[in-house]
Amino acid sequence: MKLKIALIALGLVSALGTAQKKTWTLEECVLYAEENNLSIAQFELDYENALIANSDAIGAMLPSFNSSVSSSGNTGLALDPTTNTLVTSTIFSTSGNIGSGITLFDGLRNIHRLNRAKLSSLASEYRLEDLKDDIRLAVANSYLQVLSGKESTKVAQAQLEVSMKDLERTKELSASGVVPEGDVLEIEATVAAQEQQLVSAQNNVIIARIALAQLLQITDYENFDIAEEEYLIPNSSVLDKSPKEIFDKALTFRNDIKLSRTNVEIANKDLQISKGARYPTINGFFNYNTRYSDQNFNPITGNLVAFKDQLWINDGISFGASINVPVFNGFSVRNNVKRSKINLMKSELQFAQDKLTLESNINQAYADVNGTLKTLEAAQKTLAARELAFQYNKERFEVGLLDAFNFSQAQSRVDNARASLISAKYNYIFRLKVLEFYFGIPLAMN
Repeated sequence: MKLKIALIALGLVSALGTAQKKTWTLEECVLYAEENNLSIAQFELDYENALIANSDAIGAMLPSFNSSVSSSGNTGLALDPTTNTLVTSTIFSTSGNIGSGITLFDGLRNIHRLNRAKLSSLASEYRLEDLKDDIRLAVANSYLQVLSGKESTKVAQAQLEVSMKDLERTKELSASGVVPEGDVLEIEATVAAQEQQLVSAQNNVIIARIALAQLLQITDYENFDIAEEEYLIPNSSVLDKSPKEIFDKALTFRNDIKLSRTNVEIANKDLQISKGARYPTINGFFNYNTRYSDQNFNPITGNLVAFKDQLWINDGISFGASINVPVFNGFSVRNNVKRSKINLMKSELQFAQDKLTLESNINQAYADVNGTLKTLEAAQKTLAARELAFQYNKERFEVGLLDAFNFSQAQSRVDNARASLISAKYNYIFRLKVLEFYFGIPLAMN
């Protein structure tokens, strides 16, 4: 999943424009990515193409209707189109035709093509929604990285302030002879190290914020930021569900599963279309035609028959039906049927594989949530113990029973414990959001 999210993150592209507000919620980031992503726009065009293909399939079942008009001039020996006799003269003639044709039977292939087109448009819709699902997870992951960095920065700032107070206190103790001058230098070194940690944490926030902005294709990095809200460790009802329950529900709504299932149905329609080529094709036709010639004279008066009168006099109608029976075509029909059967089996195997992959991903996500929860609980206990030990060491340091080096080490252990807790917290939140996503719970930071 990490690889998939990374690929989606690299492929996210959106329309031109910059952020119009300074702080964004997770929901706003997800919505913006969905509305401005070029990959989504391309998939939407694929969906439009699928709808056009559906219209093509409907049109193939309707009668065709065409008309034509032609004019020509001939000099010398020529055929008079109104009398069908050869004359030696200069003839100017005009003919018109209106025709209609319809396929009466083609082994039900047109019906199967229509059903296939409907399935293809449905598959395009599922493919589009599946892409949106991946984008939502990619945005959520990047958003949580910014949150984690911001919280780490706040902790680093608070730790620095505490250390600076300790430095002032140490200077007072040194001045009164309680602790040696070297302890002041040791605390100053600790303060300097924490200043570096704060700068690093601030830079990490900037980098994470830019990464999220780039994910959304927002170029106004300076004015882009996420909403300043307090995010607590969430309680989720999904933890009351078993992996089997989550999997069973995921099968009912996951777009990747719907897409895979629809691909099986499309392959089945392809097989029916291939089999339809074994049957005769029956076509019906109807034609109306008329003609005019400047050599068409009235035999009684000797005058040229008027143009509009010739159109009525020289018109005619033809109609009928034709049948085309496939007898032998170089095994193409038989081989197409075999290919369609193979494609159907491949689609069925892929559908089964996709369900297994989904079940595996859900089990992995479930294990990740439980594992990160245990890591989070351990980190909380570790921090509580480190803080208690630090308080004890601080009291000893203030009365001169502990040197500055060991005091600084105690402070460092607390700092590391806090950093581990922040990392565990947001790792757990993201893993929980992934599991909720498999259960159909929308992404939100509540």
